[in-house]
Amino acid sequence: MRISVSNENKPILIASFFIVVILLAGTVYTLSTAGTAPLLSPKYLLQQLQTGSFLGICAAGMMMVILLGHIDLSIPWTLTAAAMTATAVGGEMALPTALAVGIAVGMLNGFGVAFLRIPSMIFTLGVDTVLRGLMVAQTGGFAPQDTATPLMLFLAKDRILGIPVALFVWAAVSVFVIVILTRTGFGRSIYATGSREGAAYLSGIRTRFVTMGAFVMSGLCASVAGVLLAGYSAKAYQGMGNAFLLPAIAAVVLGGTHILGGRGRYIGTLIGVILIVLLNSVLSIMQMPEAGRQIIYGTVIIAMLLVYGRNQRITS
Repeated sequence: MRISVSNENKPILIASFFIVVILLAGTVYTLSTAGTAPLLSPKYLLQQLQTGSFLGICAAGMMMVILLGHIDLSIPWTLTAAAMTATAVGGEMALPTALAVGIAVGMLNGFGVAFLRIPSMIFTLGVDTVLRGLMVAQTGGFAPQDTATPLMLFLAKDRILGIPVALFVWAAVSVFVIVILTRTGFGRSIYATGSREGAAYLSGIRTRFVTMGAFVMSGLCASVAGVLLAGYSAKAYQGMGNAFLLPAIAAVVLGGTHILGGRGRYIGTLIGVILIVLLNSVLSIMQMPEAGRQIIYGTVIIAMLLVYGRNQRITS
């Protein structure tokens, strides 16, 4: 009996298979070298998912933009600006301030891409550079001295029933994104616009506002990740978001979201995030030098794309 798998689900299954392979490879290595299997420990896995939640939230916002066939390269310094501004303001207004920064950057990106028709790669990269300059000017080039608020520490470090609160935040963001993409007209408009923007516009969809909404979601998710990361580190620091851009894009694409837009499922992005988090974890356990880690990291991503990319055709 032959089992048929749709092209939409195939990347998800392949990514899941790679997760199993990574877990097995890491477990065999730790058993042979240390006689233990930390990768199979629930405590260790929860710890990895806790730090992975920052990437997961960034990837959730990135997916909204990629579904439109665009990309948001301003995530690193949107995250950093939100965290640095929140810690500088402090008190009860820290969280609203961070979210306001994310929304403002998202609206700026959306306006530039949707209304000024500037390519998203160029415009968001420019916004990222402007944010970097603003944050350097704010601190005078020195490391920020402001610390995270108690709420930020709670969201990033505390646990409820043994489960990190950061995972609950990630779960809430995930449910929110899933509901938007599958249960709202805005979500359907995102898929329609990403598939064929011209046809979507002629059918009555206000494609420019859909694009702006997606970028606002991306900025908002980046600001939430910034709040969590600042809480986890107990402070904000310059460049704290630099490590999240490429992994966020990779997680979305490895999860099966079409890089040209119009196709993708959020469950695939979740699996892509878990794959990247576990891969980095295993490479750290193996004490792999940074150069080797980057080579293996890139090779695995390219291999996965080649495996299921052969079965996808780019249509215009």
